[in-house]
Amino acid sequence: MSTPVRSKRLNIPSIRARKGGTPLVCLTAYTAPMAGFLDPHVDILLVGDSLGMVLYGFDSTLPVTLDMMINHGAAVVRGSQSACVLVDLPFGSYQESPEQAFRSAARVMAETGASGVKLEGGEEMAPTIRFLVQRGIPVCAHVGLMPQAVNVAGGFRATGRSEEEAARVTADARAVAEAGAFAVVLEGTLEPVAAAITAALPVPTIGIGASPACDGQILVSEDVLGLFSDFTPRFVRRYAELGGMIGEAAAAYAADVQARRFPGPEHCFQPFRQKPRD
Repeated sequence: MSTPVRSKRLNIPSIRARKGGTPLVCLTAYTAPMAGFLDPHVDILLVGDSLGMVLYGFDSTLPVTLDMMINHGAAVVRGSQSACVLVDLPFGSYQESPEQAFRSAARVMAETGASGVKLEGGEEMAPTIRFLVQRGIPVCAHVGLMPQAVNVAGGFRATGRSEEEAARVTADARAVAEAGAFAVVLEGTLEPVAAAITAALPVPTIGIGASPACDGQILVSEDVLGLFSDFTPRFVRRYAELGGMIGEAAAAYAADVQARRFPGPEHCFQPFRQKPRD
């Protein structure tokens, strides 16, 4: 399968211009090697705070720190060449005030080289988004199911099931777009509601558990690649089963070590032998 070749990294105006066009392809990345594998095939690499659950084994995204996000964000930027890299602002790093959000976002931009940040929240975060955008920080908003608000919501559940919920997420999406967000992630939102929001907004929507009508789609790469065996969210399609392959490779390695088939002579450094003189 051929992949598009870009001479430079996809920028924020180009992302925004994709509204209503070819869907944006987005995946998460947390490390330089994974970024390198994904980079030729995606438009956006998101360094999501989901790394707390995927890499660190946390039960939620709440323990993730700004330093974690910066370290992983810098790695993904180094490992990629053409995708637009966005970095999540973690819980507690932006909700206190627009000024706090700017300090956090400025660190992310300066220390990672990312093209923009993503933050969760609707109408209540619109003033913060406007504050950041006016000061040169591109912002991707995130509404609908918001993992950082899992305790308030009482768990991970889809939204938009009632008229009240549908109205709330619609108002949130409008507010963040009007505040200057260049794109809006719609997570865990009933399909008709997500489709209607997409039609109404002037900026691209990026769906995850939302609607095929969205202007783009994003998933956690480890879900797509089958690196989790215990649970697969309903909105995920697995395109590989690498978890099983890793287990098989580890089992084969263990068997070779125990049987002394590895390492072989070709894997060892032998003493240097000088050629005899004539």
